[in-house]
Amino acid sequence: MAGVNASASMAIVVLGPAAIDTARHIQARFPEARVHGLANRVSADIAYDDFGAHVRELYRADVPIVALCSAGIVIRALAACLIDKEAEPPVLAVAQDGSAVVPLIGGMSGVNVLAREIGIALDVAPAITTSGELRFGQCLLAPPEGYALADIEQGKRFVSDLLAGATTRIEGRAPWLDDAALPRADDARLAVRITPLVANDADSLVIHPRCVLAWIGNASSGENIAERVRLAMRERGLSPLALAALTAPVRDMASPSLDDAARALNVPLRFCDAAPFDASDVQGIALHVGDAPVDVQSTGRARGTLTVIGLGPGSAELMTPAARAALGAAQDVLGYETYVRMAGPFRDEQRVHMTDNREELQRARHAFELASEGRRVVVVSSGDPGVFAMAAAVLEALDEGRAAHPEWSTVKLAIVPGVSASLATAARAGAPLGHDFCVLSLSDNLKPWSVIEKRIAHAGEADLVMAFYNPLSKARPWQFDRAMEIVKRFRDSKTPVVLGRDIGRPAETLRVVTLGELKSELVDMRTMVIVGSSTTRVVGDWVYTPRWYE
Repeated sequence: MAGVNASASMAIVVLGPAAIDTARHIQARFPEARVHGLANRVSADIAYDDFGAHVRELYRADVPIVALCSAGIVIRALAACLIDKEAEPPVLAVAQDGSAVVPLIGGMSGVNVLAREIGIALDVAPAITTSGELRFGQCLLAPPEGYALADIEQGKRFVSDLLAGATTRIEGRAPWLDDAALPRADDARLAVRITPLVANDADSLVIHPRCVLAWIGNASSGENIAERVRLAMRERGLSPLALAALTAPVRDMASPSLDDAARALNVPLRFCDAAPFDASDVQGIALHVGDAPVDVQSTGRARGTLTVIGLGPGSAELMTPAARAALGAAQDVLGYETYVRMAGPFRDEQRVHMTDNREELQRARHAFELASEGRRVVVVSSGDPGVFAMAAAVLEALDEGRAAHPEWSTVKLAIVPGVSASLATAARAGAPLGHDFCVLSLSDNLKPWSVIEKRIAHAGEADLVMAFYNPLSKARPWQFDRAMEIVKRFRDSKTPVVLGRDIGRPAETLRVVTLGELKSELVDMRTMVIVGSSTTRVVGDWVYTPRWYE
């Protein structure tokens, strides 16, 4: 979509069920968008609790917002955020029944383009009020993807002059303006100039095509790469806005300096076996200026990313924004089938790889293989990926496989935390983990049962609150009772025990019993068991462990 930033993560925000049909109609036009619904009121792709806080978070993250509510609600929610007109996402208000489309914010980021697209989807005329766009049928100040406006203030003066009766001419290639109703004249004083060069002509609307590639032949020189690129651009009179991408040898794929430079210059980073153009100084920095915007996706390949995320306990509102963002950006999603289905829905172009729950290492190896090809890969865990979950499996696969697969070490690896089952259960119950506690798994698949017994005894002697994962399964029905026998050596029979089953999911149940009442019949593999310390108390419906200790 020309001129619209971050369209892949567009948020269609609804407040009530009356708007959901319109939201899905818009989503059908933009499959990459997600419907955000008020928790406990709307069944949506992503749940939120507070409209104002949620849209402000989306706005600050540069996510295009389509709010199915009155314009006034959106304006009041975002009023405090409206500081920089040049750095804002498109924001629109759409009537719940789809009868009106009102672009509100983001003229520089293509809000009117987006409004027209939504208007086509809903078969209504958008309420566009921008004078220049109404007159010329094109927003001169929001060039399409691959082009950048040099100076917004100069651009506004330029458009004002045209609206006042001046004429213009086009210098350079601007195919998106071919059908615009601009007042043209070959001898016009004003000109729309499409050039990669720095230009300070007061009579020109300067638009820079992103047509410059920079080749970084040596990323280990110790110099500031971003400054070296800026200097090379200045020496050739090129605008920094004309830079399309940094390119570098594949051998430097894991270079932090290159990452820092791409971030500082706000351009993509691509890797090639050799320079993508004739570079005379392959050890330094070479520039190539093309005739048109560079197709970055067809230049070399990106550094692959592997992100291990935690979904939280299961409810959408307990998934972190970072996990949501990683899922939205992923090209491949891997995980145990149950968890992958919880993470959806997915776009048609996203590849989903579902496997059995016991195939952690195979899954991790497959993830590295995909990421080594330059793909954006996400591995899904429930809860927190670092607690008895996939983060350890991924690192184990890397530890074991990097000698045979050195390319795995070039993958950009990230671990995104989630709300673990112990924390979610504790929150539902109150604060049983309010003092020192430990987390134990009763599964002996990967460690001897004798080790588990020893650790339970030490935790009991230390008077720690104990949170038990994987407490009981059909394959080991006796072990839970044995574990509780050990606990009872150190705990009074009246010690509070919290049993949380499927916390955060539709069928969740929470029960508080005493240690004396606890039986294995109350527990299964989907139950989190939290056994209190000697100080853990029950007050009304709540369980807590005081922060003090006598």
